[in-house]
Amino acid sequence: MSYVESMFSLKGRVAVVTGGAGGLPSVIALSLAKAGASVCIWGRGTGHPITVAVEELRGEAPGCRMEGLTVDTGDREAVKKALAETEKLLGAPDILINGVGGNLGKSTFVDVDETKFMTILQLNLLSGLVTPTRVFAEYWIAKNIKGDVVNMTSMTSYKPLSGVWAYNAAKAGVLNMNEGLAKELAPHGIRVNAIAPGFFVGNQNKALLMDEATGDLTPRGKAIIARTPFGRFGDKSELCGAAIFLVSRAASGFITGVSIPVDGGYLSDNI
Repeated sequence: MSYVESMFSLKGRVAVVTGGAGGLPSVIALSLAKAGASVCIWGRGTGHPITVAVEELRGEAPGCRMEGLTVDTGDREAVKKALAETEKLLGAPDILINGVGGNLGKSTFVDVDETKFMTILQLNLLSGLVTPTRVFAEYWIAKNIKGDVVNMTSMTSYKPLSGVWAYNAAKAGVLNMNEGLAKELAPHGIRVNAIAPGFFVGNQNKALLMDEATGDLTPRGKAIIARTPFGRFGDKSELCGAAIFLVSRAASGFITGVSIPVDGGYLSDNI
C-alpha cells in the first residue's frame, strides 16, 4: 500500500450514511465505499426507495460492500434497531455521516408558518443530528469504539439566506452542536466534524436556482454565482475528498470540532 493509500484508505471501516438516498449523501456514501469502507445507507425511502438507491450505488462501485435500511432517524428506537441490523450485516459501525436534512420552501418572515418551521427544525436538528448521534455515541462509548461523526452544516450556518428562516436557524444549530459535541465526546476518542456544502444543484433547489423552461439562472441563482468567487455551482464529487479526509484517522486524527466549507469561496466573498 502506497503512502497516499495508507493515509486515506478506509479499509476495515464500517460507515452509516443517513439520508443516503439523497443527492449529496449518496455521493459521499459512494466515495467512502470506493475508499474501502463497508457502507450502509439509511433513509425513509419516501422519495427514493432505499432498495433502489443501494442497487444503484452497488452498480457504480462493483465489489464494494453496500447495504441499505429503511429507517426514520428521528425515531430513537428505530435508530437503535437499524444500528443493530447494520452490525449484523457489516460489522460494528465506526463512522456516522449525518446526511438527513432539507428545506420546505421560502417566505417573508411575517408569513412564516410555525408548524412548517418546527418540521424543518425537527428534520435538520433532531433527525439530522441529535437522535442518530446520541444513539451512536452511547453505542460507541459502551463498546469503547473510537468513532467518527460528520455532520452537514451549510452556508446558512454562517450567513443567513433570505426567506429560509427555519433552515437558517437549524443549520446554525448544527454548527453550534458540532462544536459542543466535539468537546464532550473527545475524552471517549470520538471525533465530531462537519462539511459545509456551498451551492450544488440538486432536486430540492433546482427550481430556485434555474428556470426549468429555459435552463437560465433565476435571479437567486445569479446572485449566488455573483457571490461565489469560482463563478459556478459545485459538482457533487467535490465533496468526496473532504468526507474521506475527515473520517480517516491517519489523515485527520487530531482534528475535531471543525466545519469545512466546500463552497467555491462563497464565504470569503467581499467587496
